[in-house]
Amino acid sequence: MQYLSKTVSRPLLAALALATVGVVAVHAEDAKPADAALANSLNTDDKSAEVDDKLLKKNAATKVEDGKYLDADGHPTFHVTDKGKKFDWYTYSGYRRYHAECHVCHGPDGMGSTYAPALKDSLKHLSYEEFIGILAGGKQDVSSSDQKVMPAFGDNKNVMCYADDLYVYLKARATGAMGRVRPGDKEDKPEAAKKSEKECMGG
Repeated sequence: MQYLSKTVSRPLLAALALATVGVVAVHAEDAKPADAALANSLNTDDKSAEVDDKLLKKNAATKVEDGKYLDADGHPTFHVTDKGKKFDWYTYSGYRRYHAECHVCHGPDGMGSTYAPALKDSLKHLSYEEFIGILAGGKQDVSSSDQKVMPAFGDNKNVMCYADDLYVYLKARATGAMGRVRPGDKEDKPEAAKKSEKECMGG
């Protein structure tokens, strides 16, 4: 693990943390306030974006590290500029990965389907650690009427190498920072993202 970059090891560490210790809530007085320079600029004309001001504030970026935006808890988050028309690289990448790997079950744009939940709603309450844990280890929901199984993707590099990207995209959907739109413009791919992708995919 010592040879992996922070970007690659972050999802792995989150999954381990979920499995071994409970998540400690960050008290409001400990949370770092959002950086005004990193404020999101939303598209007010996008009627498909269901804006949740409380969630937007909670998931606001407090700093940027190697092109990746982080919230007050140090978890990856989204960054939207140009009146909601330009997205950070990781949100853009998450959109692409979601529609390559996840939309068949969870529906386009995280809207859900008859047999899998709407992730745009699930991410309103799932923490980063919970999301990574479910993504890596899967989940099974059994009721008297049906059984829903989310497969484990821990061995799937096409998913796990982009776990943060998926999380960021779905958080943007959950908060209403992004509607049912294909990202038109994006920030350049950071060097750190190129390096971590190469390391994770074994290139």
